[in-house]
Amino acid sequence: MSSTLLRTVPALRGALRASAVKPAAALASTSFVRGKATLPDLPYDYNALEPYISSKIMELHHKKHHQTYVTGLNTALENIAKAEEKGDFTKAASIAPLLNFHGGGHVNHSLFWENLAPASREGGGEPKGDLKQAIEDDFGSFEDFRKQMNTTLAGIQGSGWAWLVKDKESDTLSIVTRANQDPVTGAFVPLLGIDAWEHAYYLQYENRKAEYFDAIWNIINWKTVAKRYD
Repeated sequence: MSSTLLRTVPALRGALRASAVKPAAALASTSFVRGKATLPDLPYDYNALEPYISSKIMELHHKKHHQTYVTGLNTALENIAKAEEKGDFTKAASIAPLLNFHGGGHVNHSLFWENLAPASREGGGEPKGDLKQAIEDDFGSFEDFRKQMNTTLAGIQGSGWAWLVKDKESDTLSIVTRANQDPVTGAFVPLLGIDAWEHAYYLQYENRKAEYFDAIWNIINWKTVAKRYD
């Protein structure tokens, strides 16, 4: 995970404690400027992932959808702070679902952009080193892992994510799903997340989401996934 995403945010942690929403605890590690979340820059151009993900999808996904989560997170934090100042902790708690949704959307997408790279550069292929060995140990082979991930993605009802995660205690790998924008928290470290929301693929693949799930493997940045694993 990048140093930006590892930065602790006291204001967000305080808001989460006040609202007592454990699933959003992971949101304390995201990019902030003067206490506000900011939209991260992409490490590549919008058209760099073509033909697998179109420039139009990338621009809308980043500038519109991700920006909505950033704006929603900042608004939720501000409203929680105002409620706390008035001692209205019931109202603060009522805002917690928005904090989890928009904060999760911000964290998930920040990780997602790092997952990807142009096929002409770091994108595609297979992982190497310790990560490759761990995948083979826990899934049998990289191809078996890829097939299981695609099957899991295809089985998501509605909107959500599929993640390759590492168990913090056992160091074993597994695949988990999260509905909507719920972040990966608790015993798991998120290594690789694939966005199964329609906005991630529909403009290009329409209802053929299985084609999107197949195509995205051509632009997975295994170097960033390996860094999170290590």
